[in-house]
Amino acid sequence: MILKTYNGISGVKYLFEYEDIDSFELLKDKKCTQTYAVCFYEGKMVVVYNGKKDTWGFVGGTIEEGETFEETLVREIKEESNMEVLKCLPVGYQKVTNTNNGEVVYQLRYVCTAQPYGEFISDPAGTITKIALINPADHKKYFDWLEIGDRIIERALELLPSII
Repeated sequence: MILKTYNGISGVKYLFEYEDIDSFELLKDKKCTQTYAVCFYEGKMVVVYNGKKDTWGFVGGTIEEGETFEETLVREIKEESNMEVLKCLPVGYQKVTNTNNGEVVYQLRYVCTAQPYGEFISDPAGTITKIALINPADHKKYFDWLEIGDRIIERALELLPSII
């Protein structure tokens, strides 16, 4: 387990607890708010650019009511990258605790392989404005999520051969 604290923009202090996991079955009844993937196409990692926040990151987003975790992942990857998920596996999760009020949510992380439906233009919400296919070793040129981000990518690379 990796523990990190983070000070949010609004002054909220968060505790992040990251854990590798092989199944999200035990989290079905928890408050899971998002699924994101270390997504690969032809050996390259897919990263997306959020034009509103001016940041790069993994493909994914918010779980909508009535969706399974994988349904969310498939929908978000299609919306944000115009790619079809071919195969996916759980990588791990973050338990995020708002230390100001004690609220806890879970954020799920996957590894997946994907292929384009066609050219990417933008996502329906207009948030994601660019995608890039990068060498995973170069991810810190796009974002640096420190020890937790490094572990998520490392674990995704460990699992990738089993879904190719």
